[in-house]
Amino acid sequence: MGTVWERELADFLNELITIQEQVLTYLREKRTCLANADAEGLAALVPRCEYIQSRLQQCLDRRGELLNKARQEGFSADNVRTLAESAGVSRAVSNRLAEAAHNMRLLQIHNLTNWMLNQRALMHLSQLIEIIATGGQRAPTYEKRGTPVCETPQGSLLDQSV
Repeated sequence: MGTVWERELADFLNELITIQEQVLTYLREKRTCLANADAEGLAALVPRCEYIQSRLQQCLDRRGELLNKARQEGFSADNVRTLAESAGVSRAVSNRLAEAAHNMRLLQIHNLTNWMLNQRALMHLSQLIEIIATGGQRAPTYEKRGTPVCETPQGSLLDQSV
């Protein structure tokens, strides 16, 4: 029984690690495009993103099937790691499981990096909009002898009634 589960888990982990490596490559390329403000490069990555998303969904579905099947056969299967432990898989499969966990951590780090680059781009755009809206003029910090800080409405992008 253990060899059947070992083979199924090994196949699943091989598939998962392959897609994780594709996601890592994709995220590196996306980070490069974000850092270089390459909108065309980002647009070119969209079909690949959709493909990767479908592959990840397939992995998730297969994982669910494996865990359900294992529970029906009486194995402890809260997650793939507990299934591997309860099925008594070989060291090679355990190493692949550790590699998949390591890749997942790398994916989290790459996603965080890309999120930070996106936030930087959004802040830059927000500042540009503010400059356009105020005509590049900043309101003085303090009032001069009782006059209001901003006597006339400023900005041409936004409706002052808002």
